[in-house]
Amino acid sequence: MPATATILMTEFVTHDVKRFVVEKPQGFKFIPGQGTLVAIAKPGLKDDAHPFTPTSLSDDRVLEFTIKGYPGRRGLTEKLHRLRPGDKLLLGDVFGTIRYKGPGVFIAGGAGITPFIAILRDLGRKGKLGGNHLLFSNKTRDDILLEQEFRHYLGDRCTFTLTEERRQGYDGRLIDAAYLRRKVRNFRQAFYVCGPPAMVEDVGAALRRLGAKPDNIVFEQ
Repeated sequence: MPATATILMTEFVTHDVKRFVVEKPQGFKFIPGQGTLVAIAKPGLKDDAHPFTPTSLSDDRVLEFTIKGYPGRRGLTEKLHRLRPGDKLLLGDVFGTIRYKGPGVFIAGGAGITPFIAILRDLGRKGKLGGNHLLFSNKTRDDILLEQEFRHYLGDRCTFTLTEERRQGYDGRLIDAAYLRRKVRNFRQAFYVCGPPAMVEDVGAALRRLGAKPDNIVFEQ
């Protein structure tokens, strides 16, 4: 039975990504990186549920979702972006295979960063960010989500790549095997991969060719 949660506030964090702070239903628990099905509690929309990852910490008193909108698609995210405080969401059970297994390299593309937000925030709170790196690919600098927060957490262990823009201080390329070979020294560590399906497949295949063990590659299955 889905739980009902009232939206408390919303705000844009980039030009097309919104932060939603919602009530936390009683008994709602998750491991950082896990997701839940979200639907809008309005007639005709209750059965249109899609997976989203809480970006808050698991013991916070509220839930936070960080959701990219796709206005041209006229789908759920476009409808979510039009909601206001007081509107209600339906939340399903938590699920997911992305969870922290130890220090490693987080590789994200665009909105695929969202499962890693709670993980990195949790590690930061615990003082356990050492040994972790982030490779985060976006089209342009304006698309980068929480850039300053990630730089604060990881310093020079945080690298941003831009695929449709050239800027000083950002690598202008896709994350492929050649790039991974240049940026990663140890392929025996854990790798966390999330992004568009084609990217996840290509990066996973590249990591395996470079010597990463399949059991050390964490992605949503």
